[in-house]
Amino acid sequence: MNVDNLEYERKYIAMGKKLVAGVDEVGRGPLAGPVVCAAVIMPMDDIIEGVTDSKKLTAKRREELAAVINEKAVALSVFSVSETEVDEINILQAVKKCMTGAVEGLKVKPDIVLADGLDIGLPFDTEYIVKGDFKSYTIGCASIVAKVYRDNLMTEYAVKFPEYGFAKHKGYGTKAHIDKIKECGPCSLHRRTFIKNFWGK
Repeated sequence: MNVDNLEYERKYIAMGKKLVAGVDEVGRGPLAGPVVCAAVIMPMDDIIEGVTDSKKLTAKRREELAAVINEKAVALSVFSVSETEVDEINILQAVKKCMTGAVEGLKVKPDIVLADGLDIGLPFDTEYIVKGDFKSYTIGCASIVAKVYRDNLMTEYAVKFPEYGFAKHKGYGTKAHIDKIKECGPCSLHRRTFIKNFWGK
């Protein structure tokens, strides 16, 4: 591992907080599809090698690690907020709702929550860690689970909406994706507030 990504977990375990949850979101920036968050509590006596920021891993490696994380997790929860609700409440509130839902969905109540990013006011005892998916093992696990879940979802949506190429870009604003929106118009998965600069109809 390129950093000691158990530093935060060890700190809280030393304080007597044995159940450390990590939470992360995927899908803050795409033009289409939901925001997805995962929360996990991992055993600290059975560390999975290779866990890091999901964006630094190949799709195949993410799939492999996600399967192991799902198998070994003390508790795991995935929560999503739809593209429609992202438009209604804005992306920051959508991420807050998504992370809250993921943590509340854990079958075991954590003693402390480690969250990726800046303080967004989660209703739990939380430490926010910028680049937490790289710096924290439990957030890294959550990042991988959320990424795999959302990527698979967007690949499924590609069958229903084949013209947009969701399987390739997963809803992100690539040139090919934007060109297709301009050509075909948006579908029900597109976030209207995210495409208004080039689709104002």
